Amino acid sequence: MTDFTSAARTATAALRDLFPQTPLQRNDYLSARYGADIWLKREDLSPVRSFKLRGAFNAMRKVRERLPDQTRFVCASAGNHAQGMAFSCRHFGVKGTIFMPITTPQQKIDKTRAFGGEFVEIVLTGDYFDRTLAAAKAWCETEGAHFLAPFDDEDVIEGQASVGVEILEQLGRAPDMVLLSVGGGGLASGVTKYLRTEAPNTQFRFVEPAGGASLRAALLAGRPMALDTVDGFVDGAAVARIGDAPFAALSWAFPDQVLMTPEDRICVTMVEMLNVEGVVLEPAGAMPITALQDLGPAIQGKTVVCVVSGGNFDFERLPEVKERAQRYTGLKKYMLLRLPQRPGALRDFLMLLGPDDDVARFEYLKKSARNFGSILIGIETKAPENFPRLFARMEEEGFAFRDITQDALLGEYLI
Repeated sequence: MTDFTSAARTATAALRDLFPQTPLQRNDYLSARYGADIWLKREDLSPVRSFKLRGAFNAMRKVRERLPDQTRFVCASAGNHAQGMAFSCRHFGVKGTIFMPITTPQQKIDKTRAFGGEFVEIVLTGDYFDRTLAAAKAWCETEGAHFLAPFDDEDVIEGQASVGVEILEQLGRAPDMVLLSVGGGGLASGVTKYLRTEAPNTQFRFVEPAGGASLRAALLAGRPMALDTVDGFVDGAAVARIGDAPFAALSWAFPDQVLMTPEDRICVTMVEMLNVEGVVLEPAGAMPITALQDLGPAIQGKTVVCVVSGGNFDFERLPEVKERAQRYTGLKKYMLLRLPQRPGALRDFLMLLGPDDDVARFEYLKKSARNFGSILIGIETKAPENFPRLFARMEEEGFAFRDITQDALLGEYLI
């Protein structure tokens, strides 16, 4: 046993003052689909619906042990880390100041305030997170508070390792493979650091959003480096630069152990898990399940644990998630249709639609001095193979059109 594994077990035991082990559940649906023994570590069922409480609690616990008079803490977060810190502040009876971007949804603000109660103050500042973070650190230095980092902190990493401790205790054996979401790297570094000692034969796969693969970039470069752009959809893992401490613990990994999942494909998993299993997942929490399809024969007959990192999902985002899932699976497409400006032209087009095709979007502006007008049209269908047949009928009838479903620039302005 190393000093780290001993500390991880101590952190796990201390967490029992806050909540019992999160469930490790075998999922029959996924197991049958992939021919494997698939287990879900349900961090979405923690008191704050994410694993972030573990690291925040452990870091605060250890600061309090070293500095009993430290009663003021501060963090910058728009999501799960804020809620984990708020919960910890109330548990320890200390004051927490939580800086959030002005653009933070009210639902997240309200949940953070509910977890912390009278022990937390929320400060809304900055349109972008980097400005929020700068304000939090400046305030921290002025007020003499302790800055509680979301992932780039050894005590936080140690707390996240408790997920690995519980997996071994609950499963009763070492899994063949563990899939972990990666954002800043705190969860992945903590769990792997523990399991590589206690379960040396377990393999790992790290899952990142395609629009924010900071671990893969760091492994290729040999050091953490900031991505030029980050897609913010997977808000729990949309991190431009993996933390220094997490990367130091993950630098042994190879780039091909990192699986990059398209954001739209993550949406498919979210919709499927909600409709089939009744499980609400946030995008980052759905990533390991999404990545199972990339492993194929490599996991058949194996015991695989997917760490479901969180379930803090704002249902106001559900229409966007459904839309992206439909587009990815080929069940919904958008077109620019060039329609003759004559009576009956629209009827002629509509007659081409099949029995499973439905018009979901229609925008048309007749321009008097032109022979043709442009229509933005969205069509939903029940099977993706219906679209090639529809397009063939349109071409036969002489309708000019352009499929813009995957056109990022036009989609941003028109869809």
